[in-house]
Amino acid sequence: MKKLSIKEIANRLTLIGCGLLVLGFATSCSVDDVKPQGKLDEETAFSKPEKLVTAAYAMLGNDWYSYPFNLWPYGDMSADDCLKGGSGENDTGYHPMEIFSTLQPDRGEFDELWYRLYLAISRCNRALEGLNAVTETPAITQYKAEVRFLRAHFYYKLQQMWYEVPFITEGMDNATVESTPQSSHDAIMQHIIDDFQFAYQHLADIEPDEAGELHSGRAHKVAAAAYLAKCYLNWAYGDGYEPTTGYDHVDQQKIQKVLEYTQVVKNSNYGYLDTYGHIFLQDYANSKESIFAVQHSNKSDDGTTFGRANWSNMLNGVWGEVEINGRMQKIWTCGWDFHKPSQNLVNAFKTRNGLPMDDFDADHNAIVEAGATLAYKYDPRLFHTVGMPGYPYKYEKQYTLNTTNSRTPGTYGYYCSMKEIPQRSKGEFYDNPWQAFGQNDYVLRYTDVMLMRAEALIESGDWNGEALQIINDIRTRAKKDISATSLIEYAQDQCDIDTYPAFASKDDARKALRWERRLELAMEGHRFFDLRRWGLLSSTLNAYFASEKNDEYNGQTYAQYYKDAFFTSNKNEYFPIANNQMNYVQGLYHQNRGY
Repeated sequence: MKKLSIKEIANRLTLIGCGLLVLGFATSCSVDDVKPQGKLDEETAFSKPEKLVTAAYAMLGNDWYSYPFNLWPYGDMSADDCLKGGSGENDTGYHPMEIFSTLQPDRGEFDELWYRLYLAISRCNRALEGLNAVTETPAITQYKAEVRFLRAHFYYKLQQMWYEVPFITEGMDNATVESTPQSSHDAIMQHIIDDFQFAYQHLADIEPDEAGELHSGRAHKVAAAAYLAKCYLNWAYGDGYEPTTGYDHVDQQKIQKVLEYTQVVKNSNYGYLDTYGHIFLQDYANSKESIFAVQHSNKSDDGTTFGRANWSNMLNGVWGEVEINGRMQKIWTCGWDFHKPSQNLVNAFKTRNGLPMDDFDADHNAIVEAGATLAYKYDPRLFHTVGMPGYPYKYEKQYTLNTTNSRTPGTYGYYCSMKEIPQRSKGEFYDNPWQAFGQNDYVLRYTDVMLMRAEALIESGDWNGEALQIINDIRTRAKKDISATSLIEYAQDQCDIDTYPAFASKDDARKALRWERRLELAMEGHRFFDLRRWGLLSSTLNAYFASEKNDEYNGQTYAQYYKDAFFTSNKNEYFPIANNQMNYVQGLYHQNRGY
């Protein structure tokens, strides 16, 4: 009798099966007559529903570079913040996602991400079934709220990627699941909000511990409020497709909901960290900036056999070696050099009299060189975001980057990403031939939520009051880096940043808000989705493709493949549903527009 591995079984499962999965951890099983080993049986599951809650939480970090739940390939690479990186255009299947002109539903990455997100939702539904089967108590209600928060979190990612998706909930039988079509855009957004609203009403507040940390690994009331604000803000502008999205479509009732829920966050114990760079250091992983984050660790730190490594960012470590004490030493055991910041992003940090430059890309190939007298000054957040030759990698001078730290510079240039990767001195998790890190993944951080609030205030008509104050408070924090005692003291002479005077108009306030979100949140997976909300994807990305194909770094040309790139409005705002998923349901779903 042939035995199938759990991976083979999983590959044969349809979305329908995914909606009904229990906790399948078996390494192998006969599909005919052998009970799977290592599978949580129903009697045990429903007698200990808290175990199912734990299993649902475990899915937060159960991702991989080909299906990263932080969506970096789509939020950053599909926008103007970064190039794919790696050994070339065929390294992984992500290349079509950055040029769009060759994008089709055949990408395995789409299939994997869809499947894994529904697997996570299945665990949530299974946990809710277990919780519904026991006597209601305050503790059980709390558990239900946590699980509905998690389910909404995973559904939000599905909706952001694929527009209209099936909403599978607890208690569905086979026949119901098998006939579940995609929910409309408005319906799926309402489903997600209903889950977050239940969580908000029933979750407990999280107070600082004795060390002053706000542990954000479990769902809590403020996190639910922040997520509600995020949902309402994106929904307020329309459905995401450019003809029906943007500033001309803003729903003021939803904007008021953003203000209501961001006020909850503002009144909480969360807040701005004093130093911008600390946000991305492991020593501050659960600071007051971190409202909700996926918790990761190295095995050397947590005492476990394998640790809880961050595999979503495993490709993004720096390539190559640096010289330390006269010897060449790898920065990372296997840095694969993905997630490469674009020249356009570097240029966006240019300042004139301390403020962003409207013509930031006019001298497109201007290079930032350590110790040189530069033609431009830069927002100091550049040196926390982009690794550049001649500068220390994440503040550690013994790991100063050089031009050999790029794997394929003729294709992807010489910049590298820093925020999502720990300092080299903090170590790594290495499992030949892969590498992972113990760095947390932010889902919601305080500054992001305050920028949501500023955006809502501007759209409600208050652009020179609190909105201006929020933007300037964030810039004032960044300005602290221009000192001899900052993390980037080696770049202080190359930085200039100032606060905004009163905005002359609503359009000026909108422009400043857009700049601030890009600079503050660069390479954190937001950019594509922000541009979509504002209805600016096609105009921004097609201009980016036209300029980025002319990249040059000290005589080395790169990014030439952008000559084939083009973003099509009313199509590319969402990604195509994978062919496999369409085939499994035999006509039940409709494909997204244009694919």
